[in-house]
Order: sequence, then structure tokens, then C-alpha cells
Amino acid sequence: MGIAEAGLKTACITKVFPTRSHTVAAQGGIAASLGNNTPDHWSWHMYDTVKGSDWLGDQDAIEYLCREAPQAVYELEHAGVPFSRNADGTIYQRPFGGHMQNMGEGPPVQRTCAAADRTGHAMLHALYQQSLKYDADFYVEYFALDLIMENGVCRGVIALCMEDGSIHRFRAHNVVLATGGYGRCYFSATSAHTCTGDGNAMVLRAGLPLQDMEFVAVPPDRHLRRGRADHRRRARRGRLSDQFRGRALHGALCPLGEGPGVARRRVLAERLPCITETGKIFAGVDLTRQALPVTPTVHYNMGGIPTNYHGEVVCLKDGNPDHVVPGLFAVGEAACVSVHGANRLGSNSLIDLVVFGRATGLRIKDQLKPGTPHNPLPKGSEELALSRLDRFRNANGATPTAKLRTEMQRTMQKHCAVFPRLGAADRGRGEDEGHLRRDAGRVGQGSLADLEHRHGRDAGARQSDGAGDGDDPGRREPQGIARRAHARGFPRA
Repeated sequence: MGIAEAGLKTACITKVFPTRSHTVAAQGGIAASLGNNTPDHWSWHMYDTVKGSDWLGDQDAIEYLCREAPQAVYELEHAGVPFSRNADGTIYQRPFGGHMQNMGEGPPVQRTCAAADRTGHAMLHALYQQSLKYDADFYVEYFALDLIMENGVCRGVIALCMEDGSIHRFRAHNVVLATGGYGRCYFSATSAHTCTGDGNAMVLRAGLPLQDMEFVAVPPDRHLRRGRADHRRRARRGRLSDQFRGRALHGALCPLGEGPGVARRRVLAERLPCITETGKIFAGVDLTRQALPVTPTVHYNMGGIPTNYHGEVVCLKDGNPDHVVPGLFAVGEAACVSVHGANRLGSNSLIDLVVFGRATGLRIKDQLKPGTPHNPLPKGSEELALSRLDRFRNANGATPTAKLRTEMQRTMQKHCAVFPRLGAADRGRGEDEGHLRRDAGRVGQGSLADLEHRHGRDAGARQSDGAGDGDDPGRREPQGIARRAHARGFPRA
């Protein structure tokens, strides 16, 4: 939206309709130190984010995130995002795990701005409408295949039209990758089935690196922490520790002194309508009377395409780890500004996307003038993408793509889970390599996109699998940091 608002001709290439992107599923809210419900300050937010990252986040980028967060939220409000409101008309803010006042000393702070439990849905629709207002062009159900690179400069992308199978070459002064995470390389994930790490795979094929791929968030109750207290109760009995926040939703919603067991209908209707409906449809659970069982599942990937706080993709070149790749940007879960370190703080995902997405738009606006002519693309810029597609189309293997996908996901779930044991990643990597060597069968046009999804997942799996368990014994322990970060209450089975 910001790029189009600056008067630059903007094309959005998306494999699903824009309002079906996975941002639509974000329920918890967006963190910003507005101070509407409790005292707050951006430095407290910064402290919580650094602490939540296991002290591995980039503190300069975290400072930028937390300083710019309030302004970004107010811009969303002015763009039409229908935030829930307090009685005085200000944006409603809810408490969220890990957010505290007074540099971590407490008490808990209400920092997470919310539109009921549909915050991502509200944001996505408002920003899509604003983008249409500024005449951004949308290429819906186009699958980006590969970057066009020339002498280290990104010049555009090659994309497949999923409707008719035609191949398109998009020439661009700047390419912004906002392709989401790669959670679907695991069998159990909260990510949509479209979250297959396509942008990460494109970057790898272009010869560029990824960063922090061993850091994968596996929370036991991520979608249940939308209530009003940090106290949780087991589905049977007993209060859980503060570090392991819960199996039951109704304990979270009953204010202390109101009696355990039954969540108030008013709180459910006002604050958690989507979760209430989802529990009834998929688990057959009436949340006003029963606890909702939860299981640990992959929720967020802290690693991704390394960027600076302007959204510019960086890589190591001539000893400089911050060398900017001209023409290439990344934002959201696809990127790794490293504000999350080893573990993302709750409700920092949307603010990461908005703050650094906004910064990317401002950076491109400063660097590029409307009407700047394009140089001719290099000869053979489409060869990489077309040769890969031809290999898929003419494959003669006997294994269906869907079977390879499932086997890879189960391998990651088994060997790269919450508590990876020594050598488990080696075994998992061996199994993944075996899956990759097996050739899929001949595919038609409808399966080409699925094969591209598979290659995106494969790239994420191989990077995540190997990042923390390589030849250096010193890297064996960090592999489990993020996967344990939300699961310290689990016993070692």
C-alpha cells in the first residue's frame, strides 16, 4: 500500500486471493505501547522483546520496532482497521504473555491492540481496500517461481499463472518478498497449507543465504492465550506454572473469585468469537462448559531471509555481513530482521509485519522516482524457472507428490520436534535427503503448484534441520532453544 501511495506502479503477485493470505488468521492482536489501558512505554516493550528473544535479538532493530509501533498502529486505525474500543473510545488493549511494566518487574501490561480475535482479518481487509484505492495491480493466483538476478542485482520475478499455465516475466526496480513462513514443512502446524516457504526457496536458488533457521516456535497453547489472566487450569485439575500456560480455555476467562469451570458467555462473545466457533466445529467442544484440549504445534518461524530494519535483504560479501542486495526486500515471517531472536514474543508478529513493511515502503519511496525507465532484462532470465518446470512436467517417477510431502512433514515432526535429541537431526536430514532423491511422477498443470509448494517446504526443512546440528558441536545445544522456548513445562519423555 505504501509503495502504491507514493505513486509508484505496484504489482502484487499472489497465489491466493489477497484477503485469504495467512495474515487473516492472526487472532491475538498487535503489540504497541499506546498506554490506553495501563501505563506503558516503548522501552518496556523493547525490554520484553529482547528478553523474549532469549537475548539473541538484534537490539537496534528491536528499538526501531518498539519506537515505531504506536505510530504504525495509529496509521492502521486511520486506514480503517476496526479495533475494539474502550469506553472512552480509545483502542482496546489486552494483556498478553510476556508483556510487563517497569522493565520486566511487573505488573503485567495491557499492550496488545485487538479487533476481537479477528485482528489479522480486520487488518488484511482494510489494507487491501487501501491498496485498491491507490491503484495497485493484483495478479491473483499467480505463483512466483524464481527471482531474476543479474550481477547480484534483483531485476524481477518469473511467475506461473495457475489458471491457464502460462509463464510470465515481471520486470521490477524492486522486489518485495512477503511470502510468509515455512511451517508446513512440519506435519502439525497452525500455518495455512499455503505457508510453504516459497520466498525462502527462491532466495536459496538465487545463491543467497537464510538466517536463524533453527529457531522454530512450538507453543502448547498459542491460540488459547487470548483471555484475561495468565492463570490456566488443566483440563482435569490443578494450576499450571507460569512458564507453561495452559490446557484449558475456560480457566483463562473466569476472573478469580468467580469460580472455576465455566467461562462467561459475554467474554467469549466479545473477545474470542472465532476461537469459540472453531472449538465447536473442529473439536465438538462447547467452551462455555468444557475445556479445549491443546497440543504443541509449530506456530512461527523466527528464521528467514536476512534483512536490515529498512527491509533490504543483506548478505555477506567481501567481509561485510550487511552488504545490501540491490533491488530485493523481504518483510514479515519470510524475513529475518532478527527482532525475534530465538523466540518471538506474543503479538509481536503483526507489528513486525506492519512496522518493517512500512519501513520498506518508505525506503523504496526515497530511492525510486515514479516513471524511472527499466533497463532490458538479461538474456535467458527465464531459463532457471523453465528448466525446473520442464523437469517436473517430464518426470517419470512412481511416487506421488502428496506422498513425498507427507513423508517429509512426518520426518520433521519426528526428528526436529520440541526436544530434539543428539543425532536426531542427523537422522532426520538423512531421511529428508532420501525423500528429495525420489522422483515424483509425471504431473499435470494442476499439480505444478503443489510441486512448487513441496520444493519450498523442502528448502525450509533442510535449512531448519541442519542449522542447529551440524559438524560444530557448539551448535548442538542452540538447535533446541526455540523449540523449547514455549515448552519448558513439558517433561522430557
